[in-house]
This record gives sequence, structure tokens and C-alpha cells, in this order.
Amino acid sequence: MSAYVKVATVSDVDPGKVKEITVNEKVIALCNVNGTFYALDNVCLHRGGPLGQGYVEGEKLECPWHGWQFEIKTGVSPVNPNAKVPTYEVKVEGTDVMVAL
Repeated sequence: MSAYVKVATVSDVDPGKVKEITVNEKVIALCNVNGTFYALDNVCLHRGGPLGQGYVEGEKLECPWHGWQFEIKTGVSPVNPNAKVPTYEVKVEGTDVMVAL
């Protein structure tokens, strides 16, 4: 069973932004979509680009290297449903953003 780990505070990631975060030797992309937080694996399936350095466009996360996009909530590519980045459960406790790793 995964344990929740504090990865950030609510003020660390503005709405419409993503941040690359390293926790327990794992790197994740933490996204803020209109005040709701989501966490995905940081590695793009195309060429291994850093998703946490990418761009939030609505409810999609775009890799900064070659523009591949993934649904933030599910990790699924809208172009290829077989391409899916792992996602992690997120909860907010007070001002702490917690991710199940």
C-alpha cells in the first residue's frame, strides 16, 4: 500500500502551472488545475522529456521537448490511448500537498 508523502504546499504551484518535484528518489510532475492538484510520473513516453518542466493547457500537460500531451487526470495521451503516463493519488491536508508514493 502506498503512503502519502508531503511534496509541496498549496502555494508552491500556481493554478495552471506544473512543477517538477523530487521525493524519495522519485521525480513527479505536480500540476495545479484550477486549484485541484494532480501528480504524474515526470518522464514523457516519447523521448523521456521532463513533464514537470512542461506546460499545463487546460486539463492537458504538454512535454517541453516535443509537444506530446497527456490528460492530467488520467495520464492518457489524447492521440494514442495506449500511451499512458503513471499517475498518483493526491490529497491536500491544510496547506500541505500529499502524494501517494
